[in-house]
Amino acid sequence: IGPGLVVLVCAERDDGAAEADALVDKLLGYRVFGDAAGKMNLSVRDVGGGLLLVPQFTLAADTASGTRPSFTPAAAPELGRRLFERFVERALTHHAPVEAGRFGAHMQVELINDGPVTFWLQVRSRQEAKA
Repeated sequence: IGPGLVVLVCAERDDGAAEADALVDKLLGYRVFGDAAGKMNLSVRDVGGGLLLVPQFTLAADTASGTRPSFTPAAAPELGRRLFERFVERALTHHAPVEAGRFGAHMQVELINDGPVTFWLQVRSRQEAKA
């Protein structure tokens, strides 16, 4: 993809279409690229950067106890697939270039991390917003 963002995408069990859409919108506007003064003030959209979207359900692992992760917090596979596909389609509709991995596939992803910046970007679910 050239300069841009590698995005590991994970859906949790209470996520739905609204969360997927909101996360794409947030991702495209999130200011993580340096401006002329070196301040993180530009989005991937502002700099015309690419997106590499990689489905990664293991990010939802519960590692709080024991020595083996539990994937109970992750969305069920079919829901995860649908939400990842929706995420990719929305990204393609609102930005270019976009490349995507295959849900459920064994993939080897290679990246050059240009700088010490990694973010865990989330949106609140409708249930959390009501609480």
